[in-house]
Amino acid sequence: MPDGKTPESLNGIAIKPWILAPKSLDSWVHVTGQASCNEPVMIPKHGKKLAAGVVIREPDTRFWLVAPTNAFGGYKATFPKGTIEPGMNAQITAIKEAYEESGLQIEILGWIGDFERTASVTRYYFARRIIGDPGKMGWESQAVLLVPKEKLFTVLHHAKEHELLTSVFAKLQAAPDDAS
Repeated sequence: MPDGKTPESLNGIAIKPWILAPKSLDSWVHVTGQASCNEPVMIPKHGKKLAAGVVIREPDTRFWLVAPTNAFGGYKATFPKGTIEPGMNAQITAIKEAYEESGLQIEILGWIGDFERTASVTRYYFARRIIGDPGKMGWESQAVLLVPKEKLFTVLHHAKEHELLTSVFAKLQAAPDDAS
């Protein structure tokens, strides 16, 4: 919950605020955590925005989700994501959205794929948590959840999330080190 009680660390990684988080477009453009990964050019679809998001996986195989405020977009829980803003690329957007919605600083590990959503085409990446405090999430989220892999299909109710999860699990099975 916002400003909720959290442990000092999780899986050997500190739970504390990202003090040097970017505050301007220029600083977001140069944010650390971007990766050189083999990803194609995003292809827009008529009437849909381009967006980016992350699947953040802990070393203990649990996943970070956010509960959008007032179940925005019909989501009770989802992976952090948002519209790509002018001047930003998909990776920068994914890092920014992860921070704004979950309070976590992340590092991109690899490309999962592009998925057609209700109002967007969203590029998803695997990521790992560097630091951060989920209690410091932004107003877009009313909670941050840490969910075991075997509970994801139960917690994520939206059909679009199930499509993404199927791809995530297939990639984890094929190349688990690319997403650790």
